Amino acid sequence: MVGLSRAGPVDFPKRGRERLSWFLCRTVNAQLLSAAAARSIWGRVEDLSKARAVAIPDLFTPRNTEAVRACGVSRSKAKTMIGIRAAERAGKLDARAIRRMSVEARTAHLSQLWGIGQWTCDIASLFYCREPDMWPEGDVAAQRMFRALIGRRKPDRTAARFVPYRSYLALAMWRLVGIDRNEQSL
Repeated sequence: MVGLSRAGPVDFPKRGRERLSWFLCRTVNAQLLSAAAARSIWGRVEDLSKARAVAIPDLFTPRNTEAVRACGVSRSKAKTMIGIRAAERAGKLDARAIRRMSVEARTAHLSQLWGIGQWTCDIASLFYCREPDMWPEGDVAAQRMFRALIGRRKPDRTAARFVPYRSYLALAMWRLVGIDRNEQSL
């Protein structure tokens, strides 16, 4: 069995200067996909963005839906990304205001967008807002690895012992699984 110490020291990945809307679109793209598939699809989206000389998320419009879908983005994810763009334009994605919200308020705010669920909110809180105490209950990779380490079916109670630093526990689980969050820029 792999021990937690094998993960080594963990810290939040360096975050670029991307807008919250860009981050959310990238996170939505990664939902329910392997890291390799998500990287590949997002690379094609970025290439399309460059070819059309339009920034992400401004690429996500009804007019561009088929081109985005040709990159490998599902119809429902394209719809969510269009909604993210609309929310940003409506002033509903002010990054400073969202960072100042409690995790619960942030989750309630972001999950009002179609296609944004708990996992996306958790990932945004953890990586974009850099919350030190986020345990992504819906993340299969983190949950599976932690269960393997502790031998329990539902590790959330054990994860509670890491309060107020559960984000670091999640980062360690992803490292042990072999998911490089720096590479994904999440």
